[in-house]
Amino acid sequence: MSAVPALRPEAAQTLARGAVIPAHPLALTAERRLDERRQRALTRYYLDAGAGGVAVGVHTTQFEIRDPEHALFEPVLSLAAEELKAAGPDVVRIAGVAGGTAQAVAEAELARSLGFDAVLVSPRVSGADDRALLDRARAVGEVLPVVGFYLQTAIGGPVLDREFWREFASIPAVVAVKAAPFDRYRTLELVRGVAASGRADEIALYTGNDDAIVADLLSEFHVDSPHGHRTLRFVGGLLGQWAVGTRAAVTMLEVAHRAAAGDLEAYQRLGRLASDMVDVNQAVFDPGNDFHGVIAGVHEMLRQQGLLEGTWCLDPHESLSPGQAEEIERVRLAYPELNDDAFIVENREKWLR
Repeated sequence: MSAVPALRPEAAQTLARGAVIPAHPLALTAERRLDERRQRALTRYYLDAGAGGVAVGVHTTQFEIRDPEHALFEPVLSLAAEELKAAGPDVVRIAGVAGGTAQAVAEAELARSLGFDAVLVSPRVSGADDRALLDRARAVGEVLPVVGFYLQTAIGGPVLDREFWREFASIPAVVAVKAAPFDRYRTLELVRGVAASGRADEIALYTGNDDAIVADLLSEFHVDSPHGHRTLRFVGGLLGQWAVGTRAAVTMLEVAHRAAAGDLEAYQRLGRLASDMVDVNQAVFDPGNDFHGVIAGVHEMLRQQGLLEGTWCLDPHESLSPGQAEEIERVRLAYPELNDDAFIVENREKWLR
């Protein structure tokens, strides 16, 4: 049996402590070609905002970057890798991998060659059952450490039960799990599965529930398992929502960590922000239209702030829903504590150099 790949010590400490990890968008021109200048600017924004890591090649980056007609997977990862060379050693570099076992392993090998620390494995695999997903994770885990991903069913994720997550978390290469089913019951099933694996102390829980960020960060999960009674928490977030308002998200996570340590004022502060954060997410993610504008919504927030030129996606059918741009402008102006307008204005030209 081959040795389990290990995280760099600095990256491991960041992941375990908890970090803001934006799911990196894709900057395109009006011709739907890679806008290298703005793609680099986004990475610079996240790093200067204090993000503890970046996730590239994930859903927010658009799965279509892998399609032969676009062939953008390697160029996009390479651009991020170049920008991340200037980041500190404690910044976690995560690449998304997708497809069946052969494709996912090949993508992990590319990510390793570019200096990425770990891979986020997409569960959206046509025809794959639980066993196939677990076998794929084991194969990928021979290349790089693995971050699990519970993707919501509205955008193609499968329903994964507690037993799946127990087996998944038992894989030695798994270092973290992103919970993004957008469902409280399924989130609890994931947490209970991780606890039942006996590796809860080795696996960092990250919220991907963009509609329940504050709720996840404030929650304590009291779980009985074969390994005893445990209290588990989400330590950070790997989120499409945190691709916007990233500096504000860093502050939010710091407050959440203080609240978890018993700071009542911090707990109350986060409680006051919870519904505001949901309002922002509703505008950006477009749940009223079955998330049709989810990626374009992230783009629109960044376009309004001057970091992107437009909201173009590789799939021309992915676009803003009617009235979504106006909703995004409303929440951007209504909740200054949750966006980075002033910070972006101050630094935008430097990032776009």
